[in-house]
Amino acid sequence: MKARLLHPVDDFDWQWALGAAAERRAARGGRHSSRIEGFDPRKGLPWNADALVADLSLNALLDAMAPDDDYVFEVARKILLTGVHGDLATIRYRQEILRDCLSCPAAVREIYRVAVDAMEKQGWGYLGFASVRYPDSMLRGAIETMANFLGHLKKLRQIADAHAPQFASEGWIAFFRMLKRDLDDAYFSQVEDHLEALKFRGGEFFSAQLGTANKGGNYILHRPPARRWSLRAWWASLFADKPPVYRFQLHPRDEAGAQALIAERNRAIGIAANALGQSADHVRDFFGMLRAELAFYVGCLNLGDQLAQRGAPICLPLLAADDSRRLSCRGLCDVALALSLGRRVVGNSANADGKDLIIITGSNNGGKSTFLRGLGLAQLMMQSGMFVAAEAFCGCLCNGVFTHYKREEDARMESGKLDEELGRMSEIVDHLAPHSLMLFNESFAATNEREGSEIARQAISALVERQVRVLCVTHLYELAHGFYDEGLENALFLRAERLVDGTRTFRLIEGEPLATSFGEDLYRRIFDEQEDGDEIENEKGHAVAR
Repeated sequence: MKARLLHPVDDFDWQWALGAAAERRAARGGRHSSRIEGFDPRKGLPWNADALVADLSLNALLDAMAPDDDYVFEVARKILLTGVHGDLATIRYRQEILRDCLSCPAAVREIYRVAVDAMEKQGWGYLGFASVRYPDSMLRGAIETMANFLGHLKKLRQIADAHAPQFASEGWIAFFRMLKRDLDDAYFSQVEDHLEALKFRGGEFFSAQLGTANKGGNYILHRPPARRWSLRAWWASLFADKPPVYRFQLHPRDEAGAQALIAERNRAIGIAANALGQSADHVRDFFGMLRAELAFYVGCLNLGDQLAQRGAPICLPLLAADDSRRLSCRGLCDVALALSLGRRVVGNSANADGKDLIIITGSNNGGKSTFLRGLGLAQLMMQSGMFVAAEAFCGCLCNGVFTHYKREEDARMESGKLDEELGRMSEIVDHLAPHSLMLFNESFAATNEREGSEIARQAISALVERQVRVLCVTHLYELAHGFYDEGLENALFLRAERLVDGTRTFRLIEGEPLATSFGEDLYRRIFDEQEDGDEIENEKGHAVAR
């Protein structure tokens, strides 16, 4: 019995969803190759993963993607943090698949449930040596596992028959085509026949040759001869001449003979046990890969539902090459803020095409850090093939996302805040590459205005010169206005909008950095509240006197 008869097909395409088509294009002479990196469990996270998670509030997004599924959480986390290594072909391929997922979420979730159920209901695993030492138990476990997988494969085929016409992306079309081609009725019938035959309900039928010292060798397991019962055949068999048969019968107490007979049987069924065990692992690998790939898309569906409940827009971003210097958005929202507040947040628009330096200034609580975090999250989401929380978004790929945010004072008092900031900056520089994205948030503010501005100016200038795009939120007026006075064509200056009465709109507008830090807002809030309190106390006093 050949192992290939128990495989769904010899060339089953396990890598259907995220890049296999691009690989085939590359093999035919295409210019793109997109082996899916994000689903490789052996691939490590970037060195600054913890900083990205903390500074961009990435866990809020991951919790929304995986509200009750730790597996989805881990897969989404790995893909988001390693997505910066993808290429345009890979990301566009994923976007098309995601577009179909958003159009037919019920079918995608149903396929994912089948894959999860198939993996969770089997606890047996193929071990090569077990087919030699314990072929009987190996065979029974493999039969049970394959029978379970067969039921789940049938469910996949039913889903393909019902929903395939609703999908238009290359990945989904290839997947459904594979299911219809390789999981037809003939395949299911053949596998069921093999599994039934391997139960050996009528005993094992095998042959062997005598070798040296009369030891058995060249064991061959044969398919039992088919028997078609009929009255005529039965009657004829009673009087027909029968060929000579050599047989023996063991005594009930002959334990040594029983052990010897079991050993002969195990040698015969060992090949079948090994073949079926490999086949079961083959199908298990398929469901494992299907679960891993769909976990990411199911996470995207979950996140999309959460954002829709909060009125936040989503769109599939337009992609550009890393040297195009494209970056523009309309109605960009901070996903983490929208998820934490539970309602719609103010979106921002900006056109930073051709800009290598973006400096954001303005009053506290005006939306500067929120915009910075929203852009960082949007970049990670875009490069992993996801949608972004914006009405429209266009950006170029980057070779890495790095954050340098202010930190709290070192509780161990091993170094000052400025020393700690410089140390982190040195570590980041060691990993930076051209076309990376660098996010500064209130960096180098641990010292005086002049010294902090000079340190930041030198660091930012060096990064921009090395083709690193820099986004900087700062209260250092000398730093911001110094760059503004240079009249740089590749710089964009945004300012948190503040109305005349001090109201924050949480929108960013283009404009010159302002010298004031709006300390009068703080003064007015404190002393207006005090005056209001005095008036209330006076009114209470008058009321008591009267």
